[in-house]
Amino acid sequence: MAAAGSSVVRRVEELGDLAQAHIQQLSEAAGEDDHFLIRASAALEKLKLLCGEDKECSNPSNLLELYTQAILDMTYFEENKLVDEDFPEDSSQKVKELIRFLSEPEILVKENNMHPKHCDLLGDELLECLSWRRGALLYMYCHSLTKRREWLTRKSILLKKYLIDGISYLIQMLNFRCPIQLNEGISFQDVDTAKLLSEGIFSDIHLLAMMYSGEMCYWGLKHCADPQPENHEVDTGVSGASYATYKEPLDFREVGEKILKKYVSVCEGPLKEQEWNTSNAKQILNFFQHYTN
Repeated sequence: MAAAGSSVVRRVEELGDLAQAHIQQLSEAAGEDDHFLIRASAALEKLKLLCGEDKECSNPSNLLELYTQAILDMTYFEENKLVDEDFPEDSSQKVKELIRFLSEPEILVKENNMHPKHCDLLGDELLECLSWRRGALLYMYCHSLTKRREWLTRKSILLKKYLIDGISYLIQMLNFRCPIQLNEGISFQDVDTAKLLSEGIFSDIHLLAMMYSGEMCYWGLKHCADPQPENHEVDTGVSGASYATYKEPLDFREVGEKILKKYVSVCEGPLKEQEWNTSNAKQILNFFQHYTN
């Protein structure tokens, strides 16, 4: 375990140096100071100092958390630029690069086999954030692509891959934390909050992830010829254990219906007073109901 910890420290230090160099390039290209880049750079400087100390005594979890926070800020700056420019035609490589950056913390832990469950090292909230950011990035990119008819006629297979990856990240995000079991002697003053927690919905971001997933399933059926692609698997549970073993090929219609029905139920139930919009979700559900191959 100590050897694995030292290996993580060395690798995090290497990745931190690469990220710092990338931030320097971004800052020079931007020509002005950016809050997110400044914060990311500060986190990496702190990381460098900690790595310079006795590596055997360094806490891999703390170092990985610093690196992850820096990556989240750095990629947020780049994502905003892509969105502001409505994803230029040559955005695919940049999107892949950002996905790679956002995947690095998880990959690092898995490669070193430091914990049976890598959430023990990164924590549920950071894992959720990494999955959310990857899924939301692909959602925004696919949204831009669906408005380009000529591109769709030539590259619908590529769109399908982006959609599958995006949906997988969002559902993974929804599955990291187990729903609160209301029969465990836990009392809640707010019954609606208790219902949300029992459904595995812990924040507004969880609701957005559900809506985004359903919308991406809709795009998959509408724009991709084969609604059930081969050789792609995803945990189709909307909430539950983070490491569920049951998986099946992604069926856009089945997954979309399941997740949007739950979204509508929650928005018109416990969240009724907050007036979440369900009109788009209902239109998509109607599309699913009348869809035929």
